Amino acid sequence: MRPKTTARDLPPRMLRRTKVLKSGKVWAAYYYNGRSAEGKRVELALGADLAAAKRKWAELEGRAAPADTGLMRYIFARYEREILPTKAPRTQTDYGEQLALLGKVFGGMGIDSLTPQHVAQYRDRRGAKAPVRANREISLLSTIFNHAREWGYTAKENPCKGVRKNKEQPRDFYADDAVWAAVYGSASEDLRDAMDLAYLTGQRPGDIIKMRFADLRNGALEVQQGKTAKRLRILLAHDGVPTQLGLLIERIRQRAGQVSSLYLVATKEGQPLNRWTLRVRFDAARTLAVQALHERGDTALADRVAQFQFRDIRPKAASDLPLAHASRLLGHTEHEITQKVYRRVGETVMPTR
Repeated sequence: MRPKTTARDLPPRMLRRTKVLKSGKVWAAYYYNGRSAEGKRVELALGADLAAAKRKWAELEGRAAPADTGLMRYIFARYEREILPTKAPRTQTDYGEQLALLGKVFGGMGIDSLTPQHVAQYRDRRGAKAPVRANREISLLSTIFNHAREWGYTAKENPCKGVRKNKEQPRDFYADDAVWAAVYGSASEDLRDAMDLAYLTGQRPGDIIKMRFADLRNGALEVQQGKTAKRLRILLAHDGVPTQLGLLIERIRQRAGQVSSLYLVATKEGQPLNRWTLRVRFDAARTLAVQALHERGDTALADRVAQFQFRDIRPKAASDLPLAHASRLLGHTEHEITQKVYRRVGETVMPTR
């Protein structure tokens, strides 16, 4: 075979085509210099990703894939490019941060050299400072490895399988009525709407701020959860009698002087609350409540109020309802999830006598 005079960094019969875009960026793609059944020269597209292109080249040549194409950094990059955009916005942010951390540790390793011992060492070192985050990162690593198996990068068993996770202690704070009343009494009008909506629907903060008047259809508030895509219809009336949620919606509709807004939770000017404004308002109300309680000398309640977070409203809703009802409202298919993660008060029972 005649030696290559261009693209000498590429394997035999592998070509690179480049183009300078209007932005000034150089676009590159790779092709296989092959022959058709009739012996005519044909170029087969291998894609724009060099590592993936080399693997396709190896298949066409009947050779083993070059070792450097199995580096974890290429697999991380493919997951980020192909899979991550399909996730919810918040999940994309979280996974992006986790990918950056995983890349620093495992990026230079070949996929077949990754062992359970490496994963356990990561768990111990990362877990010394952030045990829960270490668990989440290992879970993502496991997911990516499974994708890599499907993509053909390896036939090896997932090295995360069977590796013990760091022990996690689920949050068990329960916002009792006194805690709720303290913060609610110091809250702005839009924050009260958000708190009531979160409690009555049992939905996550991210779903609360997205609820719109257009979601009110056929006597129900229609919800599609951002995290799970689960769909729910939460009734505004039952047997002709308005539910507390129905009364809340009517209260928001009829509020005098409110500027028209597309969203159920909005400021007086009609602007929807986002995650940041919701948190700022809640933190401010909680601070005012704690200060007032300290002035009254009720330090015990003040300490409990100081622990209250907006995300505790969903568990409060789950704890204040029968288990089966709570599971359906929260969108869980398993009662066990509701019981283990969200129920924060013990079961009410009768004494022996």
